[in-house]
Amino acid sequence: MKMGPRLDLRQSQSLVMTPQLQQAIRLLALSNLEIESFIAEELDKNPLLEMARDEQAPTADARDTDSGDLGEAAARDGFEGHEGIDGDLAPAEPQSADRLLEQGAEAGDAPLDVDFDSETFMHDSNADMGRGQDGGLSMEGGVSGVGGGDDGVDFDSFAGASLSLHDHLLMQAGQSLDEPVLSVARGLIDQIDEVGYFTGSVLEMSQRLDVPGVLVEQALAAVQGFDPAGVGARSLAECIAIQAREADRYDPAMARLIENLDLLAEGKLSQLKRICGVDDEDLGDMVRELRGYDPKPGLRFSAERTEAITPDIFVAKTKQGWAIELNSASLPRVLVNRSYYAELSRDAQDKTSKAWLSDCLTNANWLIKALDQRARTIVKVATEIVKQQEGFFLNGVEQLRPMTLRTVAEAVEMHESTISRVTSNKYLSCAHGIFELKYFFTSGIASADGGEAVSAETVKSHIRALIAAEDAKAILSDDSLVDLLHAKGFDLARRTVAKYRESLGLGSSVQRRRQKAISAKAG
Repeated sequence: MKMGPRLDLRQSQSLVMTPQLQQAIRLLALSNLEIESFIAEELDKNPLLEMARDEQAPTADARDTDSGDLGEAAARDGFEGHEGIDGDLAPAEPQSADRLLEQGAEAGDAPLDVDFDSETFMHDSNADMGRGQDGGLSMEGGVSGVGGGDDGVDFDSFAGASLSLHDHLLMQAGQSLDEPVLSVARGLIDQIDEVGYFTGSVLEMSQRLDVPGVLVEQALAAVQGFDPAGVGARSLAECIAIQAREADRYDPAMARLIENLDLLAEGKLSQLKRICGVDDEDLGDMVRELRGYDPKPGLRFSAERTEAITPDIFVAKTKQGWAIELNSASLPRVLVNRSYYAELSRDAQDKTSKAWLSDCLTNANWLIKALDQRARTIVKVATEIVKQQEGFFLNGVEQLRPMTLRTVAEAVEMHESTISRVTSNKYLSCAHGIFELKYFFTSGIASADGGEAVSAETVKSHIRALIAAEDAKAILSDDSLVDLLHAKGFDLARRTVAKYRESLGLGSSVQRRRQKAISAKAG
């Protein structure tokens, strides 16, 4: 056989994940707030990208700036005139990522000029919608997407940094204590957790600071006198006792009750009456007093702020059907400044500068197309979810149907992984509240009469309602719940009912009977 170099022609197929395709896929899984952060990073890297201001809204006379308004373009190209699920029109078919890549490769430098009429910008957010005669949101322009604009005053931005528990305690120590107690108190405060409990020991602090144990006890007593009441306690009983002393309610009977909190938790009220030497009325007063104390006093100084959930999608019922729109308040409008590109092109002399400028323009156009594709896909998937779960949006959780990713994927002709990305970290706001899109995908429970399966969330709502309505003298066992649910048409095993009950944070029949007995005494 002759050995030597030679040339051969071979054909093969392979899937190549280009950076643009990876970016388009990654954007699908991001929430609106994450998209805003992503856009901010792109603005820093690409000089041709800029944020649109109200005065920069594109018009028929403004042709030098390309608009990346994420939803208005979607409305113009397919969603405008959308009559909802009950209407005849449907959203335009979103382009696949591969098709998006092909268009980007062919038209990387193609102008993206747009001509929006004034009505588009009159209705670019849920807040701008007028109220229809039926009380729903009026949508003359159909499904509106994401637009820029002034979102109003952000009052959260005026909030100062919250004072932490440690800073609050150190401030009080500096104002009320002197050396050497002050130094020991500072060491003790360092070992107080976020709940407000002292997690160390007097002996360890004495050895570590090389001070007498009596001094540590004195400093700890001083810290326990600080605000909030109960801070610096070493146990729940000590925390409650400190607050009882603060309220001048720490008498011998209350002291014995606090020493036997485990009996109270177990509902052994008769035994507690004997230990405390009180009657039913006095015990009820003492239990009510205990309920007014804070078992975790340090949490009110928690440094973590509670962040409100910002919905990504708004759903409202109108006369024409369902109106579905992206939240314009949380997504900025991105523009490609073509006049600036032309100016830089005139000054670019060498090939390196021209290549860099061309890449910037291509990437900017790509970003706008990817964001527009993301908006279209989210609206299309949300529309199908509303269609599949229309009973929920009309009547609440009891009408929630079992639904899988495959069901939606087949309806919108997308892959299940795409549906999973679209529904991740996205929230939908409707008349019944704010829900994560994943909430609408639930398993099915077989019907007792052989009818249509129901959602697990529907079953949980019935379990919650049955337990909430139970009589204190006739607590429902899991077997009783099975029988009641079977009468409602739900074919469930006892272990399934127990699992759903526990997932709702509801105790067993014994625990609920004990809790209701304590509540009756305290009431």
